[in-house]
Amino acid sequence: MSAGPSTNGALRHVLGHLLTPLLMCVGMGLAYLGAFHAPAPHDLRVDVVGSGPSAQVLAQTLQDKGAGALDVRTVADRETAVASLREQGSYGAYIPGQKPELLVASGSSDTSAMAVEKVFTKVAAAQDAPLKVTDVAPVASGDPTGQGIFFLLVALSIGSYASVAVIGGAGAVLPMRIRALLAAAMSLVVSLIGTLFAGPAFHLVDHGLGGVWAMSWLYAAGILLVGVGLHTFLRRWTTLGVMVLFVMLNFTSSGGIYRPELQPGFFGALHAFWNGAGFVEGVRSHVYFGGHALGGHVLVLALWFLAGAALVVTAGAVEARRSGAEKAESKAEEKAGAAEESEEEMEEAVAV
Repeated sequence: MSAGPSTNGALRHVLGHLLTPLLMCVGMGLAYLGAFHAPAPHDLRVDVVGSGPSAQVLAQTLQDKGAGALDVRTVADRETAVASLREQGSYGAYIPGQKPELLVASGSSDTSAMAVEKVFTKVAAAQDAPLKVTDVAPVASGDPTGQGIFFLLVALSIGSYASVAVIGGAGAVLPMRIRALLAAAMSLVVSLIGTLFAGPAFHLVDHGLGGVWAMSWLYAAGILLVGVGLHTFLRRWTTLGVMVLFVMLNFTSSGGIYRPELQPGFFGALHAFWNGAGFVEGVRSHVYFGGHALGGHVLVLALWFLAGAALVVTAGAVEARRSGAEKAESKAEEKAGAAEESEEEMEEAVAV
């Protein structure tokens, strides 16, 4: 017995919707494997401390042997090197001598610090001297790997874009202003949950929790507003679109696992303006570097928030026009139907 028309239609409907998870699979593979499968330094800024000929020769040798992996410069003294690390102007500083020392700032990126340590351990070994490593901007005790901020980003992102799916789906019949209010409320709840994780629950940060909450809210609100606004235009493709924006491109370019200096150039370029990078670097700046360059990171988050707000306003106007057009069409159909009924009544009266 052959399948009926309704079965065939339902099967086509399901197959059409199965395209979305397939695209997600391809996109996640391309994004994550492309960003993380082979981290290698390129133009990783490091300093050699010293002003004499030996320091210049060492710096030039490292630059030449690195073949683009390192960007080596010399600085006059230890204080200058420490200041550069605390302003995230470099990711390691090597002090040569009989007792060589390497300065790093794991708060900037633990993986970058490890990459620098690997390079200069070999340099010290060639001099037959043990290497002392000093961390001038260590991570919080509750985040020994320095990647807790990235996983906080993941939690905030999932809470936000999952809320977009609910508001866009179950709440599609609601006016845009109500959906926007729901987005604002959910961003507040998600940010409070994230702050609870960052502080009392897991101690990812040991101070500055108020600033972490503020950036969490701004980040979550940006995702929710962008997602709610996009639903008007993308409809069933909204989930895929939001995942591309806030998972595939966002997590991979955030710098939470590897900074741009250890990634392919595409993800490094996104790091300059994507919202996940704004959050991760903003929290690092606030917690570990005394607020250095914090304004630029907050600006990135604010611009995403404003883009989301503009998208919601635009979507609301589009929905209002659609609703007006549908009402006008409905009235026109009613008038046409009434005219046909009147004409039929006249014809019946003439016939009688």
